[in-house]
Amino acid sequence: MEKAPVIIVGAGLAGSLMAIYLAQKGLAVEVFESRPDMRTTAISAGRSINLALSDRGILPLKEVGILDKVMAEAVKMPGRMLHSVEGQLQFAPYGKDSSQYINSISRGGLNQLLMTEAESYPDVNIHFNQKCIDVDFENSIVTVEDQATQQQTTVQGCTIIGGDGANSVVRNAMEQEIEGYQAHVDWLDHGYKELSIPPMQDAGFALEKNALHIWPRGNYMLIALPNADGSFTCTLFFPYKGNPSFESLDTPEKIQTFFEAQFGDAVPHLVHLQEEFANNPVGKLGTLKCYPWIHNDKAALIGDAAHAIVPFYGQGMNASFEDCRVLNACIETHGVGNWAAAYSAYQDLRKVNGDAIGDLAVENFYEMRDHVADPTFRKKRALEHILENTYDDYHSKYSLVTFQPDVPYAVARNLGNQQDALLMNLCKEVEDIKTLDIPSVYQQLKALKTQV
Repeated sequence: MEKAPVIIVGAGLAGSLMAIYLAQKGLAVEVFESRPDMRTTAISAGRSINLALSDRGILPLKEVGILDKVMAEAVKMPGRMLHSVEGQLQFAPYGKDSSQYINSISRGGLNQLLMTEAESYPDVNIHFNQKCIDVDFENSIVTVEDQATQQQTTVQGCTIIGGDGANSVVRNAMEQEIEGYQAHVDWLDHGYKELSIPPMQDAGFALEKNALHIWPRGNYMLIALPNADGSFTCTLFFPYKGNPSFESLDTPEKIQTFFEAQFGDAVPHLVHLQEEFANNPVGKLGTLKCYPWIHNDKAALIGDAAHAIVPFYGQGMNASFEDCRVLNACIETHGVGNWAAAYSAYQDLRKVNGDAIGDLAVENFYEMRDHVADPTFRKKRALEHILENTYDDYHSKYSLVTFQPDVPYAVARNLGNQQDALLMNLCKEVEDIKTLDIPSVYQQLKALKTQV
């Protein structure tokens, strides 16, 4: 008798990567995906905020042996390029030097690569257009419905992993099954709309290639991330209501006037602005927190199904990949088949950190939108740059989150916020950070570590 497979609901980024991890353990995996195969069918545009791959996401890709394939399509971004209303540019590095950078990569391209890699294992099958509509935890059975024929079938596995995104069928089933289950989404009063900047005629980049571009404007902002083909994926984060808002920009003339006034240096490159603004949907921005993430030995949630977050720390994918790496390590520790112990250990390690990165992402929304152009904030970043290049054991909050994968998100948040408060207060009190006693500042920062 053949061994029952692991069932994964959702062939997104996390589900596909988890399938690879499990296949490398010799497990059979059946993946059910409600969407068509994006490698053979055009998926509608307008919701593909580019991904910022950083160290936490790089580690698992390296573990499963596909990092080189992924990085071949990535564009390095060692910092932010800030665009003022007047069109002035200021580059702000992310890390202490050019060796620390994040990588812009296409969500669709990466998802396709992961699916192809997963299917290269003989015991992995991805079933497309198969929507999970019901979960029987008692018997580890999922019911799926063919999206073309509406025919329903049931599949039994040894356990179920929900990687099916923020609207998770597995999580919803757990909420019905488990007494006292908690799940809540905090929505921002902002949404997002995708725009684009095409490559130049010579296939070059219209803006600086190696930067994440930001047009911070207080209550809203525009960002642009580079693609390997010379284009940029742009995203407008904007209020739903008020003035200005998605509601108020209701004619082509208003859209054009607003963009020329606020994002003037971007407008010549936004050649499809009117068409994309009219046709691309407004996406929602919310933070999901739920508990528990597991159901005995029956099921576990990974990625957005467990902790959907807003995109403002560039950590949604990285956190999801880290889930896969940690769950894989827990399976190795407790043994293949000892799902209850592996899932329990996984939840203990990841729940607190999933909550922490969700909070950090919301905090960074306000930082990117409101503070990156603030003089005190800029002084703080300059001071952090000095500290990071002087002391090997000092890392800014951003570096703790982005470039220090051995530091849990919860620690990065608690320590990083205390460091930020200390440095912001110091920078408010001086005109020039060169007047600060850097060794004394370092000692104050070092004392904070003992309190976390």
